[in-house]
Amino acid sequence: MRARLIPVLVLVLLALGLGAPAASGAQAGFDFSRAEVSVTGLQVPWAIAFLPDGSALVSERNTGRIMQVRPGQAPSPVATISGVRASGESGLLGVAVSPSYAQDGWVYAYFTSTAGDNRLVRLRLAAPQTQEVLFSGVPSATIHDGGRIAFGPDGMLYVATGDAGATSNAQNLNSPAGKILRMTPEGGVPSGNPFPGSRVWSYGHRNVQGLAWDEAGRMYASEFGQNTWDEVNRIVAGGNYGWPVCEGTCGNGSYRDPIVTWSTAESSPSGLAYADGALYAAALRGQRLWAIPLTDGTPGTPVAQLRSYGRLRAVATGPDGHLWVSTSNRDGRGTPVAQDDRIIRVPQATGEGGGPSGACTATATAQTQWSTGYVIQPVTVTNDGTASRPAWTVTFTLPPGHTVTGSWNAALAVSGQTVTARNTTHNGTLAAGQSTTFGFQATRRSGDTGLPTAYQCS
Repeated sequence: MRARLIPVLVLVLLALGLGAPAASGAQAGFDFSRAEVSVTGLQVPWAIAFLPDGSALVSERNTGRIMQVRPGQAPSPVATISGVRASGESGLLGVAVSPSYAQDGWVYAYFTSTAGDNRLVRLRLAAPQTQEVLFSGVPSATIHDGGRIAFGPDGMLYVATGDAGATSNAQNLNSPAGKILRMTPEGGVPSGNPFPGSRVWSYGHRNVQGLAWDEAGRMYASEFGQNTWDEVNRIVAGGNYGWPVCEGTCGNGSYRDPIVTWSTAESSPSGLAYADGALYAAALRGQRLWAIPLTDGTPGTPVAQLRSYGRLRAVATGPDGHLWVSTSNRDGRGTPVAQDDRIIRVPQATGEGGGPSGACTATATAQTQWSTGYVIQPVTVTNDGTASRPAWTVTFTLPPGHTVTGSWNAALAVSGQTVTARNTTHNGTLAAGQSTTFGFQATRRSGDTGLPTAYQCS
């Protein structure tokens, strides 16, 4: 095994007692002392993505199923991905929901196929058997298949791939393996990519399984090391992250060093989420959730949480304001209990009044009106509290006979005359005092001059 340079950051963290169990309690906006098991009976869940109604889609690696889950209810299968080959670490991996799901209904899935590659498909839950292949030909193996997919704040789809056990793939810009790819929602090459005509966004990766963005749009990825150092990296367009030349901190100007490292026994990080000024990394071998405070993209000392649930695979911030974390104890490397696999939900920390610290408000402006319709823009959502919020929901009332025909920067669901608007993946987190906006269009009967009322934010 080649000699490694020990990162100074790791020595500092170890000196501070990083490996010791952390006391339970509030951490960066979440109260881990009130964590609870909300879903049971899953089979090797791999990814979590949320629908506009607040329920979650969960991919099962070995069964090829996409399950719909709600807290306190049994998981329900809503789709089965065709042609999944599950062996070792491969199978059905990432799942993502279109930021415009209320309009287009698309669900995206990334998996290892029986054709011998990793590929990306999309489908609609109304006709789940119809699955459109958007991108294929990513090298696959029983190890290092990457698999995390997520929409960024730019509306583009990011896909993390592994080196498929062939280390040379990571530095080869002609191979999609060992990369983070950026593509349009249709699978094409978007403008602004660093390498003309290529989906490659960053390279030199061994096995990325976590993607997240902070409120400033900075991108982060969690990555498995080989024998020594696991990583969290700040991702920039065109960045080379060093594998296989470097594992952990390299100190070579040709490669970008990680912002956090752990020993592989402490972590083996898979899922990654950002909320309330911190990154959260789900650790498999480490069997804990790492909470990493950030200040303008600079990490503080990571704190270990949720150390009594076994292997942790996925972590996501839910529209209910909770942190959702899934176990992976039935993947052949864990010790499952009867309820496994599970989803644990961690509530927001509460203020002195017993509710979430702070409040939010929503105000609406009618931008354009005509005889049979109108556009409401902007609806301004403001965090009036003293702490960051990981998600928001706005409800309002439509006059009788009005119909919503489109929306942007929010996912809308209509029940009778009540409309519920939830944040998208790119505008959910609001720092204290920060605002964001969304808009929608609706129709009404000719001569009707009514407008929606009773905007409320939660």
